[in-house]
Amino acid sequence: MKDKIIEKANDMFLNLGFKSVTMDDLATEMGISKKTIYTHFQNKTELVKATTDHLFCIISNGIDTIVDKKNGPIEELYAIKAFVMHHLKNEKTAPQYQLQKYYPKIYKTLKAKQFEVMQECVIENLDRGIKKEVFRKNIDIQFISRIYFNGMIGIKDQEMFPMQKFPITQLMADYLEYHVRGIATEKGLKILNNLLIKE
Repeated sequence: MKDKIIEKANDMFLNLGFKSVTMDDLATEMGISKKTIYTHFQNKTELVKATTDHLFCIISNGIDTIVDKKNGPIEELYAIKAFVMHHLKNEKTAPQYQLQKYYPKIYKTLKAKQFEVMQECVIENLDRGIKKEVFRKNIDIQFISRIYFNGMIGIKDQEMFPMQKFPITQLMADYLEYHVRGIATEKGLKILNNLLIKE
């Protein structure tokens, strides 16, 4: 039952937002009593933490699976973007922004975990890209990996990029293209342009 609650809560939080979903809403949606939810989670904060941990694990494992396929470095970035967007339901409710605003402690812990996973993944991607000559040899890998992560977090700031003007799917696509164009060789740009035609 605990796993079912986490899955349903995760779905509702991503579709409706962390703030607007109440324990009553969740109980009604699942056709169970609120007491049943409280048997597994003392309060909503505990449930939010469990759902964000659950989603983090799904996304981390999915990224590992994509990386294990050893596709081209640029293709890999686009496959990861598609996978993440699918699991975040295209971020219709700006979950990261809501988490930061209403559950800052959970957000801070999650951001640190994301950074750790993403650093490893991005550094490996950049390294392979240089070896395959799709990324320029002279890039500073530590700098690029950090600026890339910072940008990924930054574009989800609703005050800076309001959803009405910047739909998240377009924003993610533009940001990834911006990242790749900044570090790609001529060979890499050809791959990127081919991928953009298919997008």
